[in-house]
Amino acid sequence: MTNTRFTRDAGLSFRMGSTMFMLGLIYVVLILAIWWMLGRSVGGVILAVLISGAIFWGQWYFSDKLAMRAMGGRVVSPEEAPELHTIVDRLCQMADMKKPTVAISNADMPNAFATGRSPERSVICVTTGLLRRLDRNEVEAVLAHELSHVAHRDVTVMTVAGVAGVIAGVMMRSFLYTGLGRNNNNNGVPIQLIATLVGAIVYALSFVLIRVLSRYRELAADRAAAYLTGAPSTLSSALVKISGEMGRIPSKDLRKVGAYNQFFLIPALSGKEVIGWFSTHPSLEKRLEQLGRISAELSRPS
Repeated sequence: MTNTRFTRDAGLSFRMGSTMFMLGLIYVVLILAIWWMLGRSVGGVILAVLISGAIFWGQWYFSDKLAMRAMGGRVVSPEEAPELHTIVDRLCQMADMKKPTVAISNADMPNAFATGRSPERSVICVTTGLLRRLDRNEVEAVLAHELSHVAHRDVTVMTVAGVAGVIAGVMMRSFLYTGLGRNNNNNGVPIQLIATLVGAIVYALSFVLIRVLSRYRELAADRAAAYLTGAPSTLSSALVKISGEMGRIPSKDLRKVGAYNQFFLIPALSGKEVIGWFSTHPSLEKRLEQLGRISAELSRPS
């Protein structure tokens, strides 16, 4: 986490570290599996490491551009969006952090997200749908949530966390469609089948781990925003409004940006949010319950 006035979250730091450690182990197992399936050659390991390194670098370096392109976001100047910049300036001053680039997406879906490979190269983007539906204080609460993601380096962590799953997906497709590994191993089992199974298992494990981390980091960002602004009930109001409006957005528009759900304030889902291990976000009820506890804490006499 960068040195800001956002509340430090030991739980988030622990979960980030634990998740990265587990994903690191999965990545090592995946590289060893590729090495074995390619005939135990050093060249196979080097190739796997180079490919995974290139994928990671590309995802990390271009994360802001990919997310902005998917959402149709554009950077706006203080002259173009004076009120939005004023809110961001105030929050950054309160949090004692560097101001990120500010962008707007011309989308009716009410949402916001933070992206960028580091706090110094970060972007926070809000949709026009969100600006139309929320009042100024609610917009401020939402932006405080997104700035917390920037301060905690969430985008970098989630990009790194997703590498093992991406590599597993590439491996499955390579062995399925290019004909690699069609020879059998000593027991007569097709290596192509083994590669597909290993890739599927690695993908499933990384999928679950990433979503466990993603749900917690959303709760952590809610907490940090509530303490920074001192107005948890305002963030609650914003979450309720956005969740209620999400069902009005055409499903085809939500599907277009579904791959970036883990970066949004509220997932782009038309129906009831998928719960449990498959959800990128905690339930609305859980988020409101946490904010309610913070509101009660802040209202107690000191």
